[in-house]
Amino acid sequence: MTVKKLTLTDLIKEKEKYQVKKDVKEELFISRLDASITICKPERSLCLESFQMANDNEQSYKADAFIVYNIVVEPNLKDEKLHKEFGCVEPIDIVEKIFEIGEITQIAKAGLELAGYSDGVGKVKDLKNS
Repeated sequence: MTVKKLTLTDLIKEKEKYQVKKDVKEELFISRLDASITICKPERSLCLESFQMANDNEQSYKADAFIVYNIVVEPNLKDEKLHKEFGCVEPIDIVEKIFEIGEITQIAKAGLELAGYSDGVGKVKDLKNS
């Protein structure tokens, strides 16, 4: 397998293609709800805060819910009326009142993939050996 080497010429010539985009959104279908939601690419600070929570024994259980609460833009999970209707004690509670645990994990994963936390980077030597 031949792998193309990224060059300065490529970067300059196709600047728009290679430039990191900030306002990236994606629609996800939740089969149990028979409806879709819209998520946005999480900012670096949100990813880091979520990772810190995941590594803290006292907060690890809510790391995925934290990121989902912050990346779902449609419906607006931060709406106070929604929290009141569902009887949320803390605003983040809305995530577990609407989504199943496995759905929360998958939504969080999809958001992190938008931020580049995926299998999109690999060693060239591994690609050549496969």
